[in-house]
Amino acid sequence: AGSESPVKNCHGIVSTRDGNIILLTDHTKNNFIVYSPAGKVIHKWGTAWPGAHGLSIVTEGDREVLYFTDLSCHRVFKCTLSGELLGEWGWPEQTGSYTKEDEYKPSWTIHASDGSFFVLDGYGLDYIIHYGADGKFVRQFGGAAGGIVHWGPHGGMLDDRNPANPGLLIAMSDQQHLLQLDFAGEKRGLPPLPGGNPRQIRRHGLNYFIAHLGDNWPKDQNCRGFVSVLDGNLRVISNIAGTAPCYSDSGILQPMKHDQDVFQHPHDLCVDKDSSLYVAQFASGN
Repeated sequence: AGSESPVKNCHGIVSTRDGNIILLTDHTKNNFIVYSPAGKVIHKWGTAWPGAHGLSIVTEGDREVLYFTDLSCHRVFKCTLSGELLGEWGWPEQTGSYTKEDEYKPSWTIHASDGSFFVLDGYGLDYIIHYGADGKFVRQFGGAAGGIVHWGPHGGMLDDRNPANPGLLIAMSDQQHLLQLDFAGEKRGLPPLPGGNPRQIRRHGLNYFIAHLGDNWPKDQNCRGFVSVLDGNLRVISNIAGTAPCYSDSGILQPMKHDQDVFQHPHDLCVDKDSSLYVAQFASGN
């Protein structure tokens, strides 16, 4: 099956409401592979995205649609679950922050309940670009001038724990912490994740799940990763294949690391309607 539906790097993963799992890979024989809950390949498509990276599933009206990013194409795309393209967004030339398209390498999208969305330029200049529900540019913030360091805003999700005042919850990869922002880019918090390398954060029920690429990444690219489970206050309560979280008497989380060779390099994850956890892995032997 591997030669028929090669995966190369498993970058993004989401579950649909009918229970299927959609995997986004950077192998151009089949960028998208749709699996049944039993793991059978039921559909695959996409040959044009060698830099396929971040995947989001969004409910619009009565249908689900996909948004995905490509680092090589420097674009964000929107499509149906079967692969029909519905829209695309290129580099935000109008901001004046970019001198050329190649500087823009979007890693993920975050979607608000009003239909607007935010693009994280996690491999480019670390800006966050906000688009309205109509797909039109609203604003840009972040970047070095906004205090966001490079190799930071990799993945993320809507922080709607306070529905009256939602914000962004961003996995800051090599920075070993999360970043909480409001919709204008003002900082709300920096929940620490020492020893981790948070590539994406997803919520299921009352808990948050974080895919850590490695416990000593990027210094040691052979190090293994793990998955953290957080409570509603963003406090780590468990580490799957990692050391148990330990907080000091003053409430400081101590460095975490993998302690079981379950994963190689977790990059994204999803939890389906049956509470099963699926982990997509980067650089993990295909």
